[in-house]
Amino acid sequence: MQTNETYTASQRQGLTWTSAASALYGAVRRFVATSPIGALAVAFLILVGLVAILADLIAPYPPLEANYSMLRHAPTVSHPMGNDFLGRDVLTRLMFGARTSLLVAFSAVAIGKAIGFSWGIVSGYMGGRFDLFTQRIVEILLAFPGIILALMLLVALGSGVITVIIAISIGGIAGSTRVIRSVVLSVKEMPYIDAARAIGASQIRVMLLHVAPQCIAPAMVVASASLGGAIFAEAALSFLGLGVPPPNPSWGNMLNSASNEFLNPLWWMVVFPGMAITLTILAFNLFGDALRDHLDPKLRGGLD
Repeated sequence: MQTNETYTASQRQGLTWTSAASALYGAVRRFVATSPIGALAVAFLILVGLVAILADLIAPYPPLEANYSMLRHAPTVSHPMGNDFLGRDVLTRLMFGARTSLLVAFSAVAIGKAIGFSWGIVSGYMGGRFDLFTQRIVEILLAFPGIILALMLLVALGSGVITVIIAISIGGIAGSTRVIRSVVLSVKEMPYIDAARAIGASQIRVMLLHVAPQCIAPAMVVASASLGGAIFAEAALSFLGLGVPPPNPSWGNMLNSASNEFLNPLWWMVVFPGMAITLTILAFNLFGDALRDHLDPKLRGGLD
């Protein structure tokens, strides 16, 4: 009897995994069918992520190895993207720079959007004076341009990877707070929220179990669209000399090293890092637009 029960439980678990895999495959297939450009962007981002993760294994040279016989050398067969002012391979530094840029972008967006998500839910649901006071703080943060606010924080905290993550994440809190708050203002008026209050559910329970799940899809769209902005912010700060400190490679400080000679720049030091930044930001923006269309129930009929 016990053996039959164990077999039945394992069989049910197998059916659960099968149904979950089938649902995931269906969602991916529908996403590819309805948003081919978004799917192409996702494929490019996966490729960039794999390059960043496997940079130690696939990079042709060490990222800090200086080859003084190849100073300022144009692209060749052995160095497809040329060498920089110290003879370091540009392709290798581009691969390791992807790791740094993606690490900063994902960490900053995760921290900033988590704080903004929580702040927006509490502010929108509580309302009253609390909402009035917290939204004035949000407006103060929005009054500062993102780069200017990050520069101020970096001047106060000093340069480094951790401080760059903190500076970019603080700059992204206000926007996500506003988006999530607007969703909460409409969700909290739904009948099932009134039903939860009527049966005696606490405010924390209502926010966690009934309001927060309705805000996950908008938060995912905001986060995916913000990743491109975070990469741009990191590149801009590193280009200005306040981001990731050299000799650690990042796409921004690679452009900074190319700008040392404005009259005679090395074109490969500008083109290849610039293309990496541009294509990655474009891919994140396209993915964000496609994800918004995919998760919006009002657009599903038109997309299908």
